[in-house]
Order: sequence, then structure tokens, then C-alpha cells
Amino acid sequence: MSERLRVKLPGLDLKNPVMPASGCFAFGLEYANFYDLSKLGAIMIKAATKEPRFGNPTPRVAETSSGMLNAIGLQNPGVHEIMETKLKELEKYDVPIIANVAGSEIDDYVYVAEHISKAPNVHALELNISCPNVKHGGIQFGTDPETAKNLTRKVKEVSSVPVYVKLSPNVTNIVAMAKAVEEGGADGITMINTLVGVRLDKKTGKPIIANVTGGLSGPAVKPVAIRMVYQVSQVVNIPIIGMGGIMDEWDVIDFISAGASAVAVGTANFADPYACPKIIDKLESALDELGVEHILELRGRAYK
Repeated sequence: MSERLRVKLPGLDLKNPVMPASGCFAFGLEYANFYDLSKLGAIMIKAATKEPRFGNPTPRVAETSSGMLNAIGLQNPGVHEIMETKLKELEKYDVPIIANVAGSEIDDYVYVAEHISKAPNVHALELNISCPNVKHGGIQFGTDPETAKNLTRKVKEVSSVPVYVKLSPNVTNIVAMAKAVEEGGADGITMINTLVGVRLDKKTGKPIIANVTGGLSGPAVKPVAIRMVYQVSQVVNIPIIGMGGIMDEWDVIDFISAGASAVAVGTANFADPYACPKIIDKLESALDELGVEHILELRGRAYK
């Protein structure tokens, strides 16, 4: 892979700045049937919780204009099963793993972080304080700066690898949240998670999703995500992995220009399982068109 795309972040030496977003790629193994996972910059695996979670009742997914709603509810087999099976299977690929950590209580986050951070192929954690689709935990930690700072600090105390915190857009002041987790010791920020939305059935007038609300993702949220990355990148001194509606190489360029150092691709993986490698393959030609040698030469150009 060309050095023009290599990006180094805390705990992560990325061949390129493109990775699948957590929750949109399962544990990656299904996509290994389509292409070599080693081509990716990293893999953000599906959230791990202390105990297995069965998720929300169905229907849990609905299409929307320029996006989709989901209310999966952090379904997963539990941290120990993930470590014993999923992570072991991923060891055959030359790609760093970012483990997404979730919970209902602070102690749950701490437990999962302490254990999963010891897996040999886990290079960083993504602290999920922003899932809008669970009744307890998740978003309750992602809307109050002091709570988020405290949780970040607790996880940092036990983690064997750098900790990135995933921020919610469903807040009044995203900058305050970013500053809080930085003060709590976060090594980086991932942003944004989904916006909260509802889709109604046109015949019944009732919500399509059993949970009523779901997380809105896809191209529809990209302008919001770009705005928030633009704001946060100017006030923190830790790197940002940007996400929200990335579909092609020019979307990647937009996030880097707004201040991100790397990106995560979510909904596009559902539309096209080859989305990530296609984007990676086209990035260098985009750099050629812009007349720059390395992708990070573009970082923050929106405000510089």
C-alpha cells in the first residue's frame, strides 16, 4: 500500500485511513468472503458487552430517503465469546482491530474494557457512549460532559490499549462533550454516531420500527457529521476518526478536510459489500487530482 495513505494514530498504524464502522460490519468475517480484510486500514468490530445481548424486537431496520434507520440494540454474544471465537478468527488478517465497548453501568464498561483490551489483535478501544437504541447505558453516558469524562477516566485506568470515545450528535453542545472526554484521558474521538429518527408506515401511520425510534445513518447525516467534526477538530488536541454518510472517496476527502485524521464507513457496507475497498482504491487518484502527496496534507484545510 502506498505511503501516501498511511496514517499513524494512538495505537494504530493504518495502511490507509479507511475502516468499516462498528455495527455496520458485524465482526468482519462475513465480508472476508468478498475481499481480503487486510486491505482495510482497521476494523471497528461490533459492540461487546459483559453479558450476551439479544437486542431489540423486530422490525429493527427501515430504509429512509438517503439513509436508513436501525434499532438493533447492541445484539452480541458477550465479551468472552467474542474474544474466544471472533477475535481469534480475525488474527489471520494483517489489520488492527478496534474493539467497541458498551454497557449499562460504568462497571460494565470497565469490565469489558479490561478484558478485551488484552486480546493480542486489539490495538484500540472505541468507547460506545452514544448508542441511542438501548434503554440503559449508551446514550445516557454520552449526553452529560461530567458523566462522559468520568467514564472515560475509569476505562483508561484499566485499558491496555489507547481509548477512543464515540460521540453522539444528539446533544446540545458537541464541543463540550469532546472537551470532556479529552479531559478524561481519551486518546482520540470517533464521531458521529447516528441521529435519532422515526419512520411511519404510510398505510397504518404507525412507526415501522418496533422500538419506535432508530438511529439515522447514511448520506442524509453527512452535513451534520461534517459540521461537528469541523467544530470539534479545532478545540481538541487528540485525533478524530470521522464518520457519517461516507459513500465514496470524495466523502473521505471532505471529512479529512474538516479535521478528521481517518474515517469509518457505515451504511455503504450494506448497500455494497465492496464499499470500503472501492473507496480505498480511488483515494490516490483523488490526491492526484488535488495535487497533494499525502492525504493528511488536506487535514483541516476547511478552516486553515
